[in-house]
Order: sequence, then C-alpha cells, then structure tokens
Amino acid sequence: MSENSPKKLLEAAARVMENAYAPYSKFRVGSALLTDDGAIVTGCNVENSSFGLTNCAERTALFAAIASGKTKFQAIAIVADGDQKPYPCGACRQVLAEFCSPKMPVYVASRGELDAFESTTLGNLLPKAFRL
Repeated sequence: MSENSPKKLLEAAARVMENAYAPYSKFRVGSALLTDDGAIVTGCNVENSSFGLTNCAERTALFAAIASGKTKFQAIAIVADGDQKPYPCGACRQVLAEFCSPKMPVYVASRGELDAFESTTLGNLLPKAFRL
C-alpha cells in the first residue's frame, strides 16, 4: 500500500460521512474500503427507528463492495463526527473478519483530525474471530 493510502481512505470516509442518516444518535460515520485491485468503496451509517435494523458504515461499505463483485480488501478507514475515534463495533469486526485478513490495517479518525488518525489491524480488534 502506498504512503498516501491512509490519507486517501480517510478523506473518502470523511466525504461519505456527510451522507449518513443518523437522526437518532446524531453520530455520523463514514467508511472507505481499499480493495485488492485499488478501488475505494465507501459506506455510511444508516439508522432506523427500529434500532436493531440500523446498519453501520463499515458493513455498508463492505456490502456495497461485495455487491459490486469485490471480495478482497487491503485496508479500511473509518471517520466520525465528534472527538472520539470510531472503532468498529463487534458486529462489524466479525463481518469484516469473514472477508479480510487479520493483518488488514484499520485506520480511525475523528473528522476534524484526519492527520491524527490511529492505526491497528483487524486481528488486534478481533483476536479470536468466530470461524466455521
């Protein structure tokens, strides 16, 4: 992955965050996945008044990628409004683990501090992923 990839992914995630539908939590999140062929696929959170039907930005990006025929990924970036860095929830971690290597980089940042992003791996976030 090139040196500019985290920044490019974080910027794409910040842009798509503007499309988030978050009338209940007011917590807008955007995500950008880098595919093995160099494409960037984005997604945002979409809330629902039946909270269990809400979809996180990470899963929205992953499902959009899969729907377009992409199933191999190099990295993911997640950006949100507010001061806290938006690490993926447990459901997103498990769904990502279905398609992504434990070594895949995960970049997180708050919208106002893209240059102060944090980096980890999916394996660090979900060390013992469920597998069949």
